[in-house]
Amino acid sequence: MQMCKHKKKYCPHCNQLFECKVGSILLCQCTTVSLTDDERMFIKDRYDDCLCSACMQTLKAKYHDERLEDQLAQLVNSLKTSVN
Repeated sequence: MQMCKHKKKYCPHCNQLFECKVGSILLCQCTTVSLTDDERMFIKDRYDDCLCSACMQTLKAKYHDERLEDQLAQLVNSLKTSVN
């Protein structure tokens, strides 16, 4: 019987050691973070390897912060345009 492969990795965002359970992905810490496709792409565009769940949560929040900032900037620009 083959043992499940688990890897000790350092998170590329925070440098903390965590266990990646690639051999039993349903038990991996990353499955505790629910991501939309857009959130997943946001993270994938920045990192090529696994992240710890805490950093996944942080980057998920950053995605939404940046999106909100973009929406606010667009709103401000449209208001400036309509005033002129």
